[in-house]
Amino acid sequence: MRREVFEYLENQKDLKQFVREQPHWYRKLSRNPYDIQSLEIASLHHYKKTIPDKVEKFSSGVQMANMMYQMFQAMKNQN
Repeated sequence: MRREVFEYLENQKDLKQFVREQPHWYRKLSRNPYDIQSLEIASLHHYKKTIPDKVEKFSSGVQMANMMYQMFQAMKNQN
């Protein structure tokens, strides 16, 4: 692996961990060091850090809060 790629991975903790979990990326980066952008995209998908994943997580949180609110309202009405 090229020194520049290795140093870049050392500075990016998420990417470094992703490459350790997915060792085939060592071979890909050794053969094509300019494939960093593909690595970053694959890492975002793996760790669910893409914008749609964040929206889904936020939506899930809002739904949970709404459900809790409705549950508290139902408990309040019972008393």
